[in-house]
Amino acid sequence: MIRIAGVNIPENKRIEIALTYIYGVGRVLSNQFLKQTGINPDSRVFQLSVEQINSLRKLIEAQKIEGELRREKMMNIKRLKDIGCWRGSRHTKGLPARGQRTSTNSRTVRGNVRKTMFSGKKKMEKT
Repeated sequence: MIRIAGVNIPENKRIEIALTYIYGVGRVLSNQFLKQTGINPDSRVFQLSVEQINSLRKLIEAQKIEGELRREKMMNIKRLKDIGCWRGSRHTKGLPARGQRTSTNSRTVRGNVRKTMFSGKKKMEKT
């Protein structure tokens, strides 16, 4: 297992796909890294030399990834909440922030909490 930016990279996958295991690195960014280092995207991780891995590691660690990126995203949301803007209040309430409808849908943001009607009577226990 190769470790880049604190993430274990699977050795049997293509390097183009394996780099996407790092938070903040998608297919486009991984292809850019591979083009800059001159590595073939179709090669497997275990086929890479130590020099190629080190050059990839330098490029990736220069980017904002993993904890740094997560922290920045959290701070952006916290800033919106602190200034009291509309988007910040939507984040606080756990509702969609980009104008989607909420009477139906928006299950991803709100969670799958469904309010159903129950009869007011308790069920009798069998003895």
